[in-house]
Amino acid sequence: MTAPPDLRVIDDLARADGQTALGTGWTLISDGVMGGVSSGTLRREAVAGRTALHLQGAVRLDNNGGFLQIAADLAPGGGAFDATGWTGLAIDLCGPAETYGLHLRSIDLTRPWQSFRAEVTIGPDWQRHLLPFPAFQPHRTDAALHPARLRRVGLIAIGRAFRADVAMGGLWLYRDAVSLRPAR
Repeated sequence: MTAPPDLRVIDDLARADGQTALGTGWTLISDGVMGGVSSGTLRREAVAGRTALHLQGAVRLDNNGGFLQIAADLAPGGGAFDATGWTGLAIDLCGPAETYGLHLRSIDLTRPWQSFRAEVTIGPDWQRHLLPFPAFQPHRTDAALHPARLRRVGLIAIGRAFRADVAMGGLWLYRDAVSLRPAR
């Protein structure tokens, strides 16, 4: 199925090999990379009637931790991905009511703690969230977000102790006129 002209598929979970439409893969990353003790799982499974990537786990603040993330490079090999001409990201999410982060990294960021961040609040029904690029705020960087220099996207449970449970049913670049209803 082809995306309408106002959407470009990053991942619609259609590939049988589990890769994104861009030929990259999703990775589960926990704060264990820096000594934390948060733990979780990432599964591809049916959630509320749709195929989804399902992140579940415990976000814990012990040992200066506090995050679980699923992330994917936007270009094979981690190079630059050009999103010039697009308004932002559209993402279909569902799960128990909670707030999560959508983080972007660009090739201009050199430290692992640097990113551009936006928040989304989810609910039990599938909902498409539109996040225009200006909504992504720089975190621990003075760099500006340049859509022509994107490298990675991450969906993240962060900053407080809680039980993460979020399903992602698709991720797209969008232009201004896109339906807010997720495709079934």
